[in-house]
Amino acid sequence: MASPERTLFVASGIAGALGVALGAFGAHGLRDFLASLPDGEARRRLWETAAHYHLLHAVALAAAACLAGKPGAASFAFPAGLCFAGGIVLFSGSLYAMTLTGVRALGAVTPFGGLAFIAGWVAVAIAAFRLR
Repeated sequence: MASPERTLFVASGIAGALGVALGAFGAHGLRDFLASLPDGEARRRLWETAAHYHLLHAVALAAAACLAGKPGAASFAFPAGLCFAGGIVLFSGSLYAMTLTGVRALGAVTPFGGLAFIAGWVAVAIAAFRLR
């Protein structure tokens, strides 16, 4: 069984690599596609927001991994990491999907990802407070 720290560090690495790849894809691979659309500039900004939050929370996953091995903090650190990972999928994922499809209804998912991010940060604060 993998330790919580290892699990979160692996998740952080995967999320970080995907965030960089998707950010680069948005900047280069989608340029012509988005430029051809009437709402292309708005979609480009959505992609940038998705990649920004994606990468930021890949680093937050690493912070949660660091806390996961500390006495007193572990019981809140792993759930924080799960919240960050879920937030990346829901928040950034919904924005990536909206950019590619133009389906604005996917935006209904985005706030749930934002709530997961907030819950993750609250859990990090509690974990840090409980450090021994």
